[in-house]
Amino acid sequence: MQRENAVIPKNPHHLYPVDTFSPLKVRAFMFKRILFALAIFSICMWAEAQTSQQNPGDRTDQMKPIRHIGIFVSPYYQSAQTPEGYPVVNVAKAFDNQLASNKREDILAVRDAIQAQPQLVTPMTLMVLAIRLYDVGFRDDAVFWFYVAKNRYLAMAGVLDVKSPSLAQVEDTIRNFAILAGPFFNSYAFCDLSKQREANLNSITWIEQHPYEAMYMAQLPALPGDRAENLKKSIADIKARARKEAQYFDDPKNLDEFNRKRKENHVPEQFCWVQ
Repeated sequence: MQRENAVIPKNPHHLYPVDTFSPLKVRAFMFKRILFALAIFSICMWAEAQTSQQNPGDRTDQMKPIRHIGIFVSPYYQSAQTPEGYPVVNVAKAFDNQLASNKREDILAVRDAIQAQPQLVTPMTLMVLAIRLYDVGFRDDAVFWFYVAKNRYLAMAGVLDVKSPSLAQVEDTIRNFAILAGPFFNSYAFCDLSKQREANLNSITWIEQHPYEAMYMAQLPALPGDRAENLKKSIADIKARARKEAQYFDDPKNLDEFNRKRKENHVPEQFCWVQ
């Protein structure tokens, strides 16, 4: 499977009044806006990007169901090269071996363990859990945990200074996961818009009920202000983005154009198949 190309806006500064923010808030806000833009952009354009890189004779592959997420995010995750192979996983010692398994019961065991004790589970671990759930056939669960991973990170980015040297790699890693894996999850999720909205809203409820305790560690650099208050503001921003996304798709013109592009690029054949 070819890796998808993703485009990040090179100059997003015109989207908001920079002079009303501190530099730290500007950086955090920029990344959140980029993630939102990617969520809309990648849903529509990933298959089109693949099409432009393929020879006409190869395009029949676009009609085949996509059952495996093939990405590489060093040093945390490398997907298997074949359906029978095993991925390389390096996100959490407690879960790496099970997440590298192709047994459905192993992946579900990780999901259940994380659900039981989610306090310090990193967004990277949640991303890999989502990928592996997709790979073993639990696509609805995969979408939910992908949104949890993304939103847990966004909540954290409103509290901690993710641009600091100690956290910069985390930001780069989550961006890479979002760019590379996000189109797979969203392409499936938007097969049913009502289910997609429900999964997204449920993920927001989850991160609100299960705050990431690393945000309160004194050794991790924080943005100015009270951490608890900043978390409330960050979650409010996430909820606002969910409403904005819902409003976008409530417009019949946007929805029709969105579905037209999906159909043109054979996204329903690739992702909306019945298991």
